[in-house]
Amino acid sequence: MKKLILLSTLFILNLSFINAQSAEETKISETVEMLRKAMINPDKAIFEKIIHQDLSYGHSGGNIETKAMFIEALVSGNSDFKTIDLTEQTVKIVGNTAIVRHKLFAETANKGIPSTTKLNVLLIFQKVKGNWVLLARQAAKIV
Repeated sequence: MKKLILLSTLFILNLSFINAQSAEETKISETVEMLRKAMINPDKAIFEKIIHQDLSYGHSGGNIETKAMFIEALVSGNSDFKTIDLTEQTVKIVGNTAIVRHKLFAETANKGIPSTTKLNVLLIFQKVKGNWVLLARQAAKIV
C-alpha cells in the first residue's frame, strides 16, 4: 500500500513538472498579458516596450498594419477593445523565437460600433536584448 501511495505521489509530481512553464515561457505569457491589457486601455509606452519595430500585424479581415499603424489605431480609439479574453494559450520557444497561439474573445466598439470578435490568433515573438517583443500577429475568425 505504501508503494502504491509513493508511486501515485511521484506520478502526480511528474505531471506537475511536465505541465509547468519554463521561466522563458512565463516571461512570454506575461508579455502577452501586458499586450492584452494595453489593447483594452491603450498605453503607447507599453506598446513601444513590447512591440518589435518591424511588426506585421495581420487582422482576420486581411488588413495588415505596421507598428505605427497598430498603435495609432488603438491610441486614437478607432480600434476600441472593451474586453479581451484569451483561452487555450500555448507557448513554444524555438531559439530566440516564440510561437504563441490562443483563442481571443472580445467586445469591441470600433469607430463607436459595438461588436463581438472570436478569433484564433498566432503571435510570433522574438527575444531582443533579453526581452520578448511581438514581431508578427495573424488572426483568423472562428466560425
